[in-house]
Amino acid sequence: MTIQLNTDHNITGSEKFKSVLEGQITDELSRFSEHITRVEVHLADENGNKGGLDDKRCTIAAGIEGKPTIAATNHANTYELAVSGAVHKLKSSLDKVLGRLKDH
Repeated sequence: MTIQLNTDHNITGSEKFKSVLEGQITDELSRFSEHITRVEVHLADENGNKGGLDDKRCTIAAGIEGKPTIAATNHANTYELAVSGAVHKLKSSLDKVLGRLKDH
């Protein structure tokens, strides 16, 4: 499973930040790893330098062998919470899609 992290111009992510997020995503999606070929993570600060509630956005898209890409988006006050929420939503979608595969 390949993880690609993309950020907008408002985010200055260090290698440590990237490593922590990749580790979190890998751990959370590990039970789906045999089905997922790639994961793309898009982080954005919707308000830029201005403050605001839930202005951090994370969109995660997972490519699955032989199936359309599944994506989930979450907004939060921090990037970590935005990623966590998006991963939770993605796991729910993956459970539904891969559960249907087992039923057939």
